[in-house]
Amino acid sequence: MTRSLDEVNQSVATEHKKTGFRKILAFLGPAYLVSVGYMDPGNWATDIAGGSQFGYSLLWVLLMSNLMALLLQSLSARLGIVTQRDLAQASRETYSKFINYILYFLAEIAIAACDLAEVLGMAIGINLLFDIPLIEGVLITVLDTFLLLFLINKGIRKMEAFIIVLVAIIGFSFIFEMIFAEPELDKVLYGLIPSMPNSAALYIAIGIIGATVMPHNLYLHSSLVQTRKFDRTPAGIKQALKYNLIDSTIALNLAFFVNAAILILAAATFYRNGMFEVAEIQDAHQFLEPLLGTKWAPILFAVALIAAGQSSTVTGTLAGQIVMEGYLNLRIQPWVRRIITRLIAIVPAVVVILIYGEGVTGKLLILSQVILSLQLGFAIIPLIHFVSDKTKMKGFHISRTTQIAAWIIALIIVSLNAKLVYDEITSWLASSTHPTILWLTVVPLAFGFLALLLYIIVKPFIARAKSNIENHSPHHLKLVYTPKETYGKKNIAISVDFSKADEAALNNAFELGGIDAQYTLIHIVETVGALMYGGHVDDHETTIDEKLLLEYKEMLSQKGFRIETELGFGKPNTVIAKIINLGNFDILVMGTHGHTGLKDILFGTTVDKLRHKISIPLLIVKK
Repeated sequence: MTRSLDEVNQSVATEHKKTGFRKILAFLGPAYLVSVGYMDPGNWATDIAGGSQFGYSLLWVLLMSNLMALLLQSLSARLGIVTQRDLAQASRETYSKFINYILYFLAEIAIAACDLAEVLGMAIGINLLFDIPLIEGVLITVLDTFLLLFLINKGIRKMEAFIIVLVAIIGFSFIFEMIFAEPELDKVLYGLIPSMPNSAALYIAIGIIGATVMPHNLYLHSSLVQTRKFDRTPAGIKQALKYNLIDSTIALNLAFFVNAAILILAAATFYRNGMFEVAEIQDAHQFLEPLLGTKWAPILFAVALIAAGQSSTVTGTLAGQIVMEGYLNLRIQPWVRRIITRLIAIVPAVVVILIYGEGVTGKLLILSQVILSLQLGFAIIPLIHFVSDKTKMKGFHISRTTQIAAWIIALIIVSLNAKLVYDEITSWLASSTHPTILWLTVVPLAFGFLALLLYIIVKPFIARAKSNIENHSPHHLKLVYTPKETYGKKNIAISVDFSKADEAALNNAFELGGIDAQYTLIHIVETVGALMYGGHVDDHETTIDEKLLLEYKEMLSQKGFRIETELGFGKPNTVIAKIINLGNFDILVMGTHGHTGLKDILFGTTVDKLRHKISIPLLIVKK
């Protein structure tokens, strides 16, 4: 079988590894990619604000957030490993279309908020290092879209190497910053004891939780763990769960170190010198040199900030694809998806900076993290329900103790968010000159989201999930075939995608080859996992596609045709071309969906790119 990204296929092989260190290494990776999002510039803003205003006293919030993240990410990994579904797919099979549209919308808001933090962080870093105006820095961040696409095309190994270098830059930068800052270790330890100085600290604490436990990472992790192929026996699944827990522990503790280092730096530098109002990243950068006595401190700070923004950009992109495909069963071109996400983040950033000036970027960063936190409940609660379901988890459901711990985390997050929303709305009503408008808009919206939260809490308790995800299923082929006397083609390839276009393609192929020709049905899996990891992906859609391809083969074989199948992974125009060029085919037959113009841009076009890559005739059949 021809597979795309051969180097990726080898990098995630687990079946032939011996138990021990090499086996663990084969599973390491998904949580590391997820953890990159835990070091984004949004974390910097909340950590700097927390450290400068309250010293070391909010360190315990970081530690608690890290423990929450570790448990929730392990639950997300468990869902993907056991059910071969990501969180969005599991939600789609459980809730109604209307509820799923709302959940999808909320997930997209969270992804846009995360991307807003990345845009602002990178723009600030560029501004600090090269003295480029902030607005221009924001616009420059569009270019990272093309860098990401370039790296994806070069393969996952090169992308991982690029991200590892960036994260290493962040880590080493803060090791030196800690040396320069000389924090008070006794106060650092004291900061691990829970305390809440005032209501302002609560707002910062919720921002820290939102920056650490990010909802879109739950979607991402449940998908990425499916990129490892392993023995699907109970013993194999148990081993995969164990090694992915190790992966999550290592990756998230690394992220905790970075976040703790930022807060400690702010406490040791600003809080210690009575500078309690340093909430802007630019101010932090400006004061580092005079306070720490070295020019390297602000330079390392800016370099690490750019590295943090660039490394975390991949998280939102992949999560966005997973969320869209999972909730809507809609797949668009990755570059279109990336540009749309980036523009959604850039527009509010540019508008706010133009209206209020560059001094509000810190507040905007913290707000983006609070938005992430507000969306957490709508991702966490379904996740807990799914991994607690004995039927869905096939005996690998979480224990009662883990369920209690997970529900406590959900209760803490939802309660903190409820208090924050109540306080904010009360403040708005008290200070507004037109409170009626708020009563007619904001208040009903808040009650609406509360009702939705209660619904997703109660729904799985009172209704069983449908047994199969609504993916795609084959239409009932009713082939009307009249044999001819002579045929010119003996080895025919047919591209199928389990849509209505298949019927026309198959009938036309049979008219070319008759009953004696050899037919090869080719289908390409295009999920995020397949694009990133090739043939070693083991997600739910791959399983479904394999089953449907075999159903096609069995159905057509019963009609007397000689049928073989090829399942490829990645971009259709590339993978189909490889299969065709390695085979001995006379002709390739493809059905088309007939979309042109804007739809070609959104969904991609296979035919135009494919016809230049193959050396045999291509027959295009419209449905």
